[in-house]
Amino acid sequence: QVQLVESGGGLVQAGGSLRLSCAAFGRFFSNYIMAWFRQAPGKERELVAAINRGGSNTYYSDSVKGRFTISRDNAKNMVYLQMNSLKPEDTAVYYCAADAGHYFSDYRIYDMKSYDYWGQGTQVTVSS
Repeated sequence: QVQLVESGGGLVQAGGSLRLSCAAFGRFFSNYIMAWFRQAPGKERELVAAINRGGSNTYYSDSVKGRFTISRDNAKNMVYLQMNSLKPEDTAVYYCAADAGHYFSDYRIYDMKSYDYWGQGTQVTVSS
């Protein structure tokens, strides 16, 4: 029903910046809670940031708070993740995810089973 396509990943030096984009193909994009997850080799997939349907409320994990910014443009069916002051520990595959549920809460957005659609992922590598 909805296809998510991430782009913008790449190789960057520590301290640098990247902006990830997630394009949504399908109807009713504005009805979805959107989130970014990441997964490093040998580690569990973890929530990075989330944004509610209207874009007025956001959540960030402690590890990226103050460095990353999630935003959305519902008119363009796009979600972004601006990543500044990148660290080697930010190296991971980053995934865009969409949740059709009604509740924007810590409990819900942390649960990967809440998300109905996932992108294919984009690799971010930060060199030291």
